[in-house]
Amino acid sequence: MPHVVLVLNPGATSTKVAIFHDDQEVWRESIRHDPDKLNGFGSIAGQLDYRFKLLKEVLPQEHLDGLEIVVGRGGLLRPIEGGIYSVDPFMLRDVREARNGEHASNLGPLLADRFASERGIQAVIVDPVTTDEFTPIARVSGVPGIERKCRSHALNIKAVAHRTAKKLNLSFQSTRFVVAHLGGGISIAALNCGRIVDVNDGLLGMGPFSPERAGALPLQGVIDFVRDKGVEETIRIFSRQSGFMGYFGTSSLEEVEKRIDSGNAEAKLVYDAMIYQITKEIGAMAGALGMKPHAVILTGGLANSERLVEDITQCVEMFAPVFTLPGEEEMLALAEGGLRVLNGEETAKPYGEA
Repeated sequence: MPHVVLVLNPGATSTKVAIFHDDQEVWRESIRHDPDKLNGFGSIAGQLDYRFKLLKEVLPQEHLDGLEIVVGRGGLLRPIEGGIYSVDPFMLRDVREARNGEHASNLGPLLADRFASERGIQAVIVDPVTTDEFTPIARVSGVPGIERKCRSHALNIKAVAHRTAKKLNLSFQSTRFVVAHLGGGISIAALNCGRIVDVNDGLLGMGPFSPERAGALPLQGVIDFVRDKGVEETIRIFSRQSGFMGYFGTSSLEEVEKRIDSGNAEAKLVYDAMIYQITKEIGAMAGALGMKPHAVILTGGLANSERLVEDITQCVEMFAPVFTLPGEEEMLALAEGGLRVLNGEETAKPYGEA
């Protein structure tokens, strides 16, 4: 009999839910929510009863026979090492009280716990966004009082690393990978023995620019920009109105490729610059490993582009074989984490008191 896994992934205006039999998705639904309705609850945790009721109404009971584990999206927890964590009272307290920030993903552990409690089964989360596995040397920025932070697309980065380890017939804990998550934001990570030991901050201030984000910038230009625009406007532009969006008014790689194909020289220059910065960061992360990687892995939505994958591959295949796992399959990544627990490949760790 296959293992039955329920996956819950709450977002700002939707709740995604899926049922897996082993690693095969047998049912999925995305419940859309009226933002005004959600705002009326006053807090993210205040939405719990409302979202739980809607989930119960749509779930097909015929696919839930034999349900063994509920996997929720990890919320804004304190910085913790990656892996699978049991939902415990300390985790529930932290997300309920939003001790590390308000975000819809905080409902992941809360919803998972409520479903699991009804059935007397375990609830877990997998590689939350607050995954932090930096070594002390990776935190040093060069300026006292400013510390490098481990912020990345940890769930997808770890998931594609697990899949590639299986393809190579290697234990996950013995691998060395450079993983490039290429989407609206870009995270390029060095994974050593399964741990994200270094990664650029893909939201603000590090690594390559992306379809929406600024990436690393000359400091004098940043100082002048903040002086002119102010802090809040600078953050908005650097995080949402830069990269392709800043140059062309679109974040669509497909649209930029069309402009290149029609002979637009500026589109070709900016696209080539993004490829250049991505490959440069991959090289930097290969150097951070200190040893030859087993593989370079390209993932995220941009990795659906054959042109982009080919352009990056020809620049970085000198470091290691290149594997492409396009997209960001969050639901599958969460289900795979639950399956690793059920199959005895990994033990869910306690979150516990800090």
